[in-house]
Amino acid sequence: MRRNAISVVAATSLSVLLAGCGVLDATGSSDDASPTKGNDVKIGLLLPEKANTRYEQFDYPIFKRKVDSLTGGEGKVVYANAEADAAKQESQLLQMIDDGLDIIVLDAVDSHGIADGVEKAKEAGIPVIAYDRLAEGPIEAYISFDNELVGQVQGRSLLEALGGAKGSDKIVMMNGSPTDPNAKQFKAGALSEIKGKVTIAASFDTKDWKPENAEANMARAINDIGGENIAAVYSANDGMAGGIVKALRSAGVTDLPPITGQDAELAAVQRILTGEQYMSVYKSYPQEAESAAEMAVAKIQGKDIQFDALTRDRVDSPTHKNIRAQLVPVVALTKDNIKETVIADEIYEISDICTPKYKAECEAAGLK
Repeated sequence: MRRNAISVVAATSLSVLLAGCGVLDATGSSDDASPTKGNDVKIGLLLPEKANTRYEQFDYPIFKRKVDSLTGGEGKVVYANAEADAAKQESQLLQMIDDGLDIIVLDAVDSHGIADGVEKAKEAGIPVIAYDRLAEGPIEAYISFDNELVGQVQGRSLLEALGGAKGSDKIVMMNGSPTDPNAKQFKAGALSEIKGKVTIAASFDTKDWKPENAEANMARAINDIGGENIAAVYSANDGMAGGIVKALRSAGVTDLPPITGQDAELAAVQRILTGEQYMSVYKSYPQEAESAAEMAVAKIQGKDIQFDALTRDRVDSPTHKNIRAQLVPVVALTKDNIKETVIADEIYEISDICTPKYKAECEAAGLK
């Protein structure tokens, strides 16, 4: 019961905050202003990688469908994925600038390194909206989740899995990529909950968020600490959690410690059902991607009232202050609320999760 309370409080408190700002219900209208451009908009979408399945499976198709809906099928989304290569993404950004796109939505591989490209876009009169990760440079607006809250939810869940704070419990922290500003916020949020309450026996910043790098880091931790001495593992996302499970299994650990995650990947939801992973953080990709599409279309069409309503929050980057933003709420995903989260949002159908291999676990969880 207490586990669910965390999920509800984390989501509800932020939802109330955003609703109070007028963000969650902001839809705007075609009467906001005299449009500066019609429906034939050209929007660039730059996503960072494919190791995390969400970008190809959810973010891009949801964003594209929303642009189609908002523009009566006339709007064009020019899409590119950098596959975790910062230099490749900079080249993709410069190509979009050269192609004269109307606006660019950017999820940066390297938030600092991309700043010069963002500056070039501004010089060319092309607004850039930072998506999911807060890029440096003169961005027009930012949409993401409350990243410190994500880490806090993970940290609280980890403590719950341990039955409360036990200073002698040794945990391993598997943080995200050092070039991703979100990873620093996840880590800070988690530390605000667990620091001083458990023993952090090992901590890693995982290059490019890659599961194989997390697996190698975890193997080192097991060698140094001993698999039987690891009480829990903080994993910043689900892909790395999968690598962590592999490392533990390879080391002969049969009774896995609680492992956190984020992104509600299908494999992670199935691991949660089997008990291999304790929890994930579910973030509503439909809400994030659709709101980003609304922001992009409203901005380029000159619908200022709608754009303002969608960006009532404010954030600071290392280079710019008071950036317009929208922060989307998050929920702790456990065995108890799979139906109310990823299934209710139509991220997955029960048949996607409950393959024959997971039949017994699905029945036990009431997924039928």
